[in-house]
Amino acid sequence: MTASASEHADRFTLLRPLLFTIAYEILGSTTEADDVLQDSYLRWADVDLSTVNDTKSYLARLVTRQALNALRAGARRREDYVGPWLPEPLLLDEQDPSADVVLAESVSMAMLVLLETLTPDERAVFVLREVFGFDYGEIAEAVDKSAATVRQIAHRARQHVQARRRRFAPVDPEQNARITAEFMAAASSGDVQTVMSMLAPDVVWTADSGGKASAARRPVVGADKVARAVVGLMSRGMQIPDVRVDTVICNAAPAVLLYRGDHLEGVFTVEIADGKITNFYAMRNPDKLAAATTVREIRRS
Repeated sequence: MTASASEHADRFTLLRPLLFTIAYEILGSTTEADDVLQDSYLRWADVDLSTVNDTKSYLARLVTRQALNALRAGARRREDYVGPWLPEPLLLDEQDPSADVVLAESVSMAMLVLLETLTPDERAVFVLREVFGFDYGEIAEAVDKSAATVRQIAHRARQHVQARRRRFAPVDPEQNARITAEFMAAASSGDVQTVMSMLAPDVVWTADSGGKASAARRPVVGADKVARAVVGLMSRGMQIPDVRVDTVICNAAPAVLLYRGDHLEGVFTVEIADGKITNFYAMRNPDKLAAATTVREIRRS
């Protein structure tokens, strides 16, 4: 590797967690984010470094453009998607999700689902401005718009998100881990009443199968219906030979990985507010589980 190639690699590697986070929040897909970073690096490797004044800003613009291209290219696939669409699970390393509340909320399942309701430009502008704090001039270059237009897009996207976002509860990792463990134990044993007592009255179960695995095609709403669905799933599942569960952190929230032997059958992410479970996100689509056990590092800077 030449000295120039080494410097390209060093600069990119240093910023990789930030660049991955930008791509993932724009796309909602770890595999597509990986593809964007790979393509962006190939383009970066041909750049004359003497022309780069700010590596972070340059690479963020490059990754944003590539992510927007991928998002637009995949729009038709999402329109034709069978059942609810959920982002690919983001398995996090040991970093404390509560250490950066803005980052934790930005990668939460609820926020990523909400971002799906924005246009591609609105999503990119919102993510770059509200999560990563880039100035309007930098964002304008990334999305190929004027700074004045970017301000308008940012305002419109912010209003849209604020009107639809739920209150994001600060993460208490120890409490959430305890609640999740108690809930899983009750569900596995078939204790419907205990399960119901741990659910918010308007709890929602949303499953993404893409039509490729057994899962509810519409969200299930209400403590009674969700409790019976979860208990049925868990109690049946635990009777199958070679089934095991691992408790992890996905999208800055407690999650359960369900295995049958060495095969990952599903990822179930839990959202908790005020000590009650408010949402379950069940990923059953095998295409979206392919990279679900790859641990990621995310950053805002």
